Amino acid sequence: MKDNKILLVTGASSDVGQALIRKVAWNYTKVVAHYGHSSDAIKELASEFGDRIVPMQADFSNEADITAVIARIKEQNLMPDHVVHLVSPKAYNQKFDKDDIENFDIGWKVSVRSIVQILLSVMPYMKKQKYGKVIFMLTSCVLNLPAKYQSSYVTIKYALLGLMKSLSVEYADKGIAINAVSPDMIETKFLSEIPDLIVQKNAMSSPLGRNLTVDDVVPAYEYLLSDDGDAVRGGNLSITGGRSSR
Repeated sequence: MKDNKILLVTGASSDVGQALIRKVAWNYTKVVAHYGHSSDAIKELASEFGDRIVPMQADFSNEADITAVIARIKEQNLMPDHVVHLVSPKAYNQKFDKDDIENFDIGWKVSVRSIVQILLSVMPYMKKQKYGKVIFMLTSCVLNLPAKYQSSYVTIKYALLGLMKSLSVEYADKGIAINAVSPDMIETKFLSEIPDLIVQKNAMSSPLGRNLTVDDVVPAYEYLLSDDGDAVRGGNLSITGGRSSR
């Protein structure tokens, strides 16, 4: 347990990021809200929570931008106690042999390299204070059979799963809880590149009779960030609405 905590959220302008921050912002002295291009969403959060929100714009496909964010965090004494890593290129449908290697490269840079670069700076701080939490946004595709035609997206999420598992073992006895959340399809703007027919089909095949909403998913993050979730380490919380292997 620690007072005066700082939270870093990558991809804070996403629907999940905004909803999460609205739920937990008052638990932190500062929330470092990373965003790529959607500044309006971050401005709304700042209007609600004032200077508790610290906006940080960066294109995570650009290594120099990530380096600049880390430098700003250090300069402004905003080293985070909690990190929620949400940022990801949008999922899209494409047959593997019709895809482009650049999509894999961008996914790697935006989702994996970025958080590795950030954690290389953050983990020594957490280790020194013997306290910290890191949560990765994954996907139910790493739990069950993945959807067809999403090889780049699934590959990146499995890479993050491996990183989470590895770090959780290394830092479990250092007072640092590292976990992941793996939801099924969530009705957000993240699905804008997925054909409507696939989105509708996923909803109809769910035991819930619908796709997930951010309200279904955010409580898992709240729990893992709370003191009640301190004993969960190396966990990957599944939120599938009762769906089993596809």
